[in-house]
Amino acid sequence: MTGALTALVVALLVLSPTGCYISRAAYEEARILSRRQPIDRLLRDGADGPLAPRAASVTATETRTIDAGTLAKLRLVSEARAFAIDSLGLTAGRSFTQYSRLDRDTLVLVLSAAFRDRLEGKTWWFPVVGRFPYTGFFDFAEAAQTRDQLLRDGFDVSMGPSSAFSTLGWFNDPVVSTTIKSDSVTLVNTVFHELLHNTFFAKGRVSFNESFASFVGGRGAEAFFRARGDTTLLRRAQEDWRDDLLLGGFWAQLSHQLDSAFTAIPDSAARLVARDVIYAAARRHLVDSIGPQLRGYPPGWVERVPLNNAVLLSRRVYAAGLDGFDSVFVAHAGSVRHAVRAVIARETATAASPRPSSPAAARSAPGSSR
Repeated sequence: MTGALTALVVALLVLSPTGCYISRAAYEEARILSRRQPIDRLLRDGADGPLAPRAASVTATETRTIDAGTLAKLRLVSEARAFAIDSLGLTAGRSFTQYSRLDRDTLVLVLSAAFRDRLEGKTWWFPVVGRFPYTGFFDFAEAAQTRDQLLRDGFDVSMGPSSAFSTLGWFNDPVVSTTIKSDSVTLVNTVFHELLHNTFFAKGRVSFNESFASFVGGRGAEAFFRARGDTTLLRRAQEDWRDDLLLGGFWAQLSHQLDSAFTAIPDSAARLVARDVIYAAARRHLVDSIGPQLRGYPPGWVERVPLNNAVLLSRRVYAAGLDGFDSVFVAHAGSVRHAVRAVIARETATAASPRPSSPAAARSAPGSSR
């Protein structure tokens, strides 16, 4: 029986599309894990300390050096990790105690898709964690092929790079070189974001999980730089969070407008016409009203950011109900630690009881995508 089961699992991993995807992801994760070097040792050895060989073909006597800028970022990661544990009450395990340098500038490409005539995204199913509204590709050619096929099939598509990801504590997630390239505020935000996933993860509640992590990353970064007395980076963290709240409101309003139009119009062709009108007006609002208020985005971003259903839904995944999370933060006297506990307690209690049937009740829960 065991042999037959093993053979079945192997066949699944080798032959099925999902199995091939998981096999590739497992291979890439193994490569990342194989290159891990303890951050404390790298910091102790200093800028002349050796790093692991680039590949198995490199002999053990060959070394590479780590530059002072990377060392400074690794020190920041180590300090942020300690702050996450001691001050924010997050569960870190062994995550972010090691460093892996990659051979490429992009860690993974994240792809999402949505129907053009309604606010409904395509989902992908993965073992253990369930369905997700996005998928990631380490094979960039495969990502492009999948994107092009989805476009041919009539979907809206959104695809872009991600510099970090979490295995939810299943593995000792290292900080990778693509993450280290971020500015200091973004780097600290990322550490807190990913460690929140280690701390709490509601199965099947992707938007809640990611938006909750966005809140912890943003407000946590503020707390971190405030505790360090770094007024310059504190101001930048505060501006980033204000940007997140502002854009979160914009995406929510746009979602409501489109959903209302799609619900009111039964004909698919007429829906597409209405959608184009709504997106054109949204672009004008983004350029004329939202753009001048943004502080952390590069010039011209509001003109360049694509607007379609896939982009909208993917943005909402990370920015749904941020103002709700922030209200919990304010109610707990600006304590990220206490706000995290309160949100987790509320979500745990909600999960243990039937979901609220009232739309108003559903909207009141921080992180709700409604």
